Formats: sequence, structure tokens, C-alpha cells
Amino acid sequence: MHRLSTSFLLGYHGCRSDVGERVLSGAPFQSSNNDYDWLGPGIYFWQANPRRALQFATEKRAREGGDWQPAVIGAVIEPGLCLDLATDAGIAQLKAAHAALKSTLDEAAVELPQNQGGNDLWLRKLDCAVITMLHDIRKSGGLEPIDTVAGVFIEGDRIYENAGFFEKTHIQVCVRDPRLIRGVFRVSADELN
Repeated sequence: MHRLSTSFLLGYHGCRSDVGERVLSGAPFQSSNNDYDWLGPGIYFWQANPRRALQFATEKRAREGGDWQPAVIGAVIEPGLCLDLATDAGIAQLKAAHAALKSTLDEAAVELPQNQGGNDLWLRKLDCAVITMLHDIRKSGGLEPIDTVAGVFIEGDRIYENAGFFEKTHIQVCVRDPRLIRGVFRVSADELN
């Protein structure tokens, strides 16, 4: 974990257009708290990637059905105390939390949750449980809470034969403290095309 990021980042939230309009009018973002959330509970953003946010909202509409319109809202985010899963320190903390979760569940004779959903692991129940355990460990130890969690995710097909790059690779940011969302903005159509 670190406070090494001295600047703000731009995050993009894919959602229903009516939800986007409410947030742009001053309503707060709603935190996600599903047992399969990739980075644990919080408000999710695609870092510097408005088109991926729109793609996500469009895919969500297709999965859920309905006639709602997909939209994207931009946000200015201060990372604060960030669990950055692209750093050695972030990975080490997550490994320790996994060991603690496994030990706790072994003692209770309960199986570890499993990630599911094919190659892209759409349902990240294990990852969510491990990150939640890390938050609980910090809280019970009287440590400062984590403000944001950031991770790099490699998804989709290779962009060309034998490529090391994939179509849906992205950085996702989960904001746990909504006070660090310093502002929201409407995303222009040019940024989404």
C-alpha cells in the first residue's frame, strides 16, 4: 500500500443513463457490495478508459435484459491510501490476507470461496473474500483504512496471434471512501467513439 500517487486520476463509471444523470445532479454513487466484486466492496471505475466503461455497461444491459440506455460518468479521484495490486507491497499484503482467510476457514471447516466464470473469472468470490479479509485485518489491528484498491486485469482475446496483449486489459479502481471522489463530469461523445 502506498500514498505514492501525488496526483488525481480519471475514472470512468459505466452505468444506466438514469443513474448517471442522478449522479451528475448531485446524488452519491452507490457502493457495490457483492460477494463476487473483483476488488471488494466499493465504487468501481475504469481508469482512463471511458470506452471500456461503456462496453461494460452495454454488456451488463445484455446480461440483465431491459431497455435502459448505457452511459458513462467521469470522476476525478484522489487515490489516498491505495492498495495497489501492481506493486510488490500490495501483492504481499494480499498474500498475507489469503493465508489468514484460509487459516480461519480451515479452523471452521468451511471451504474457501472460488473464483468462477471461465477464462476471465467474472465471479471473483475468492478475490473479494481475500480483499475483504485484508480490510478486516487492518480494522481489527487499528490500522488506517484503505481508501482505494487498484488492479490490472487481463481479459479478452489476444489482439493478434501470439500477442502478449489482450482486447479487454484494463486498470480497475475501487473507491472505498466516496469522499475521495473529488468531482464528476459528463463524458463527451467524442471520448466514447
